[in-house]
Amino acid sequence: MSLEIPTSVKVWSQFIHPTLMWILFALSLYALYLGVLVRRTRSAEGEAKKQLIKGKFNIKHYQVGSILLAVMVIGTLIGMGVTYINNGKLFVGPHLLVGLGMTGLIATSAALSPLMQKGQNWARYSHICLNIVLLVLFGWQAITGVEIVQRIISKM
Repeated sequence: MSLEIPTSVKVWSQFIHPTLMWILFALSLYALYLGVLVRRTRSAEGEAKKQLIKGKFNIKHYQVGSILLAVMVIGTLIGMGVTYINNGKLFVGPHLLVGLGMTGLIATSAALSPLMQKGQNWARYSHICLNIVLLVLFGWQAITGVEIVQRIISKM
């Protein structure tokens, strides 16, 4: 016995992943902004440092990063699940492979948090480098994702 999914659900479900990923891309840029403020706070002195500390940018950055990790993993699974449900297969190509790689990058970046909290500079620099690569790939994914959405719409 197989579960029959209504056609309207199958059609509109295809837009969950792209919408979620665009929101996640914007949230990633906000996390970058917060990360810059964390670094600025760390290197500031005197009254400027006191003012920056009040912003609690380190806590906000950590919280946004945690949300990014969870939503990236869930969004990746949603994208793969919806593709499989609608097509009976996954399309193994650059968009899927880069998306899976990005999921690994964000998990690795987040895993460096305990080391960064202990003051390990190599972990900080690794975190920054991984996230720069992640953002570049995210931009590329956004472009290829729009192309995929355009193909889906043209078939409707």
